Amino acid sequence: MIPLFIVAVIASAVLGAAGAVLFVERGRQRDAGETLAQLGDETERSALLARARDRLADAFDALEDGVVVVDDQGEIVVRNRAATRFHDARHAGRVVEDAIAALLDAATSGGPGQRELALFGPPKQVLFLRAEPLRAHGRVAGAVVWVRDISEARRVDDMRRDFVANVSHELRTPIGALAVLSETIAGEADPELMRKLAERLADESERLARIVDDLLDLSLIEIAEGPPRVVVAVHSLVRDAVDKVRVAAEAAGIEVRVADVGEDIGVACDRRQMVSAVYNLLDNAVKYSEPGSPIDVTIDVEAPGVAIAVRDRGVGIPTRDLERVFERFYRVDRARSRETGGTGLGLSIVRHVAQSHGGDVSVVSHEGEGSTFTLNLPMTVVAEQLAPEIA
Repeated sequence: MIPLFIVAVIASAVLGAAGAVLFVERGRQRDAGETLAQLGDETERSALLARARDRLADAFDALEDGVVVVDDQGEIVVRNRAATRFHDARHAGRVVEDAIAALLDAATSGGPGQRELALFGPPKQVLFLRAEPLRAHGRVAGAVVWVRDISEARRVDDMRRDFVANVSHELRTPIGALAVLSETIAGEADPELMRKLAERLADESERLARIVDDLLDLSLIEIAEGPPRVVVAVHSLVRDAVDKVRVAAEAAGIEVRVADVGEDIGVACDRRQMVSAVYNLLDNAVKYSEPGSPIDVTIDVEAPGVAIAVRDRGVGIPTRDLERVFERFYRVDRARSRETGGTGLGLSIVRHVAQSHGGDVSVVSHEGEGSTFTLNLPMTVVAEQLAPEIA
């Protein structure tokens, strides 16, 4: 399609510049009527070419990719809207424009090329540039370059790669411990030592089971196009999550304090997923709180949404880690997380549950002062819509 466009542009220019001479010459050999009729036909063809050129330019402007087309002299014939932002730009835009110029220069000499640019922003971007020569009648008539934003694709690829590496690492630790413990037990005769080893064996088995369970939960949340939803009272969701974390909290001497909320406030959700999300916020708060310090749960209603906030007074999160705490297997303090039996998947599950319900999760934290995680959900409702609770 692009080579035809170049031909169309050249043809239009030729007709505009040389058409009069051509028709005058023909006029010497034909009568005036024939010449005028032929001139009308050629003018109509020129108008059709111009309209086709305009339509093609409009189509280019509709593309998300940047497109720049040049003639055989390197002069720009078309620059679509997406590519205009690089023209006369500064900083990162200037780098892209220089890369476009270099690729077009090589392509007009007959050599296709491609290049990937990593721009550190803000925002961070990865652009893929590809240039091809355009040929007409056996020679290079111009060149075209495409600029595509592949930032999201690269981010997903990096996440997949990290996920595979992290899963392998996380599973290797408990599996290796199980192997060592079982071998030690097999060759041990002291009953007391065997009892201690058996307890360690049970702990590692439980840790491995938690990792597998969290991975399964995360996979189910990710592949579900839309969770089945019923309207559930918010106080009921929080109560169930607190009940699940109670044993761990009491063992650490931590009191979970829940603010009062009206029983007529509810959200449309998958109950199991939402309880899991709130539980993971509470579990994370317990793990990173100092023994004896309280955890506060507040529920704020501001139509059309509801915010469930979990505040701890623990170690806090460094500013550099705030953007990454919701990544799978990411830990601020790896030693502490392993000591408390964390899988590194809890906050990732919270984020995916929030997103699948049209909400989000955020965190505010200061080192040494604690953290507040807030789960924001849409669609607050009234009592008449609430589903009956399951005993």
